[in-house]
Amino acid sequence: MASSAASKPAEESYCPHCGGAGWLRVEVPVTDPRFGRLMPCVCRAHAKEERNLEDLYKLSNLDAFQHQVFANFDPEVPSASEGYYAAADFATQPEGWLILLGGYGTGKTHLAAAIANYVVQDHRMQVYFAVAPDLLHHLRATYAPGSDVTYDERFEQIRSVYLLIIDDLGAEQSTPWAVEKLYQIFNYRYNLRLPTVVTSNIDLDRLDPRICSRLCDPDLCRHVFMASGDYRMRHMDRQFAKNQGAAGQASRRGYNKGR
Repeated sequence: MASSAASKPAEESYCPHCGGAGWLRVEVPVTDPRFGRLMPCVCRAHAKEERNLEDLYKLSNLDAFQHQVFANFDPEVPSASEGYYAAADFATQPEGWLILLGGYGTGKTHLAAAIANYVVQDHRMQVYFAVAPDLLHHLRATYAPGSDVTYDERFEQIRSVYLLIIDDLGAEQSTPWAVEKLYQIFNYRYNLRLPTVVTSNIDLDRLDPRICSRLCDPDLCRHVFMASGDYRMRHMDRQFAKNQGAAGQASRRGYNKGR
């Protein structure tokens, strides 16, 4: 993640409009309501956007997913290529909603994280990435006495972020509160057609009907079913076969040596 504006050299953070003050007096006629009033400079808005970008990056814990990028995803794995190319296209030009469906270990989270990393690093746009239970936890955490952000601030930050990525939708506890919060987020983004990525390993019709309806809109959503097997199991099978092969070779060498 790039360093914040506060850590940049002074000459880079100097604003030619306000000289670094952050405020301006707008040149308007005396009859204008803004006459004589200090107005925030564009540099303040930019600095606020950068702070929000970094805040969302930390909240999303994307440092833990730095290694999950397109470069180390194998699109040649059977049934994974469509998901790979759909995710790569979306990351290049985030539009509409991308819904990645499939069982455990099919690469859905890897592709979702790769999209997040690409959009943050290449587009420098705000991304919020979270598994569904963590999203709800981030909202609940604002009620804690020591929280430095209010519920309304966090909720607005998440629902209106440039790119929202919800991983493992359906893994959350379906309490009335949780269902209502998720519906409010999806509905807001649906109405404004904001770029959104969702991954899930359950049938969408098991979700709240209102959420399911929005996730199934063919005019907004692209659905990709990833049917490849669990890559963790494939890795274990390859490792087991390798170990078995090594053991067999060692046994044969021992036999030949005994002869």
